[in-house]
Amino acid sequence: MAHFYNDPAGGTQSTVGKQLRDFYYARDAITEIAKEQYFTPLASTTDMPMHYGKRIVRYIYVPLLDDRNINDQGIDATGVVTDNGNLYGSSKDIGKITDKMPALSESGGRVNRVGFTRKTLEGTFQNYGYFTEYTEDSINFDTDEQLMTHVNREMLKGANEITEALLQIDLINNAGVTKYAGVATQASEVGKTSLVTYQDLVNLVTDLDNNRTPKDTKINTGSVKVDTKTINAARLLYIGSEVKNTLRKMTDFFNNPAFIGVQHYADGTKPLKGEIGTIDEFRIIVVPEMFKWAGVGAAATAADGVHITAGKVDVFPMLVIGSESFTTIGFQSDAKSVKFKIIHKKPGENVGPHDPYGKLGFMSIQWWYGFMVIRPERIALIKTAALV
Repeated sequence: MAHFYNDPAGGTQSTVGKQLRDFYYARDAITEIAKEQYFTPLASTTDMPMHYGKRIVRYIYVPLLDDRNINDQGIDATGVVTDNGNLYGSSKDIGKITDKMPALSESGGRVNRVGFTRKTLEGTFQNYGYFTEYTEDSINFDTDEQLMTHVNREMLKGANEITEALLQIDLINNAGVTKYAGVATQASEVGKTSLVTYQDLVNLVTDLDNNRTPKDTKINTGSVKVDTKTINAARLLYIGSEVKNTLRKMTDFFNNPAFIGVQHYADGTKPLKGEIGTIDEFRIIVVPEMFKWAGVGAAATAADGVHITAGKVDVFPMLVIGSESFTTIGFQSDAKSVKFKIIHKKPGENVGPHDPYGKLGFMSIQWWYGFMVIRPERIALIKTAALV
C-alpha cells in the first residue's frame, strides 16, 4: 500500500509518521502599505535654531486696504482726522469708496495720512517619540531574518503618520473660516438634514475669493472626445471617504448633477493624488485618514441614512488649505521636512542594573513638530453630516 501525506496541518497525520514541518516559510515578509501623506507635502518648515527657546515669533503686515488694518493715523483728503487710517478698508461699497479716495488739491497740504498695522504670530513646538524593546533570543531565533529591518521601517512609518495626524488636527483647529451645513450653527446641531449643498460650496468660494486665497489649479478645457468637461480653475477640497456619497448626489442650481468625476476630465488634465472629481471651483481630494467628530451631532437613527455613532450624527470636516497659510516648525532640520532621530542599542550594548545580562535591545525614534498659522483666513472648513 502506498504511503499518504494526508493533511498534517489539519490534524490527519501522514502514514509515514509525524512531519517536522507542515508549512513553507516565505522569507519576504508582507508589510502593510504606508498611509499616504496629503497635508505634510503642503507645509513649508521653519527651522528653529539652538539656544532660542521653544517659541517662535513672526511679524505679518496687514495690507493698507484691509479692515484688519486698524490704526489711529487717519487724516482724509480734506484734512479731517478719521477713525481709521486704512482709507476705505475692505469695503466694496462704491458709495463709500468714492469719498475716501486720496485726492490731492493744487496746494497739497497735510492730507491723506494713513497708517499700517502688523500682527505678531507665535508658534511653539513639541518633542515627540516612542520606543520598542526586543530580546536577544528574538534576533537569534525569530524566523524573519530581516526582523530589525522591518521594525526600523515600521518605526519610521509610524512617526510619519503621527506627524501627518498632528498637522491635520492643527489645520482643522486653526481654520479662519468655519461654516456648518444646513441651519446648524454648532456641532451639536448638525442633524440628519445638515448635508453640505451646492450653495454652501458657492458661498465658500466667495469667502475665499474675498480673502484673496490663491487657486491651486488652472482652467482645463474640454477635448474633442465625447462627454469631456471644462474644469474650472480650482482650489483643493479635502474630505474623508464617508463624504463621497454626499457629494456625488449633489445637484447644482439647475437641478443637474454638480459632481464631475475624474473620468470626464479632458485630455491633459492629470488627476491629483486622491482626486475623485470636481464641483464648481473645487477639486475633491479624498483623504482615507481624514478625521471626524464621532457622535457629537444631533440625535439620529440608522434609518435616517447618515453616519452615526451611539445614536448621534457624526460630523465630518471638509477642508480647504490656501497656499502660504501656515508653516510647520522643526528643530535642526533642513527647513524642508521633519527630521527623525533614531537610536538603536542592540543586546549587550546597554548593560546595566536594568539589564545585567545584556539580553535586551531597544530602538527609539524622536522628532520635533510645531505649527504656526500665518493666514488663517485662507484655511476654510465646512462641518457636515454624511450620507451612508
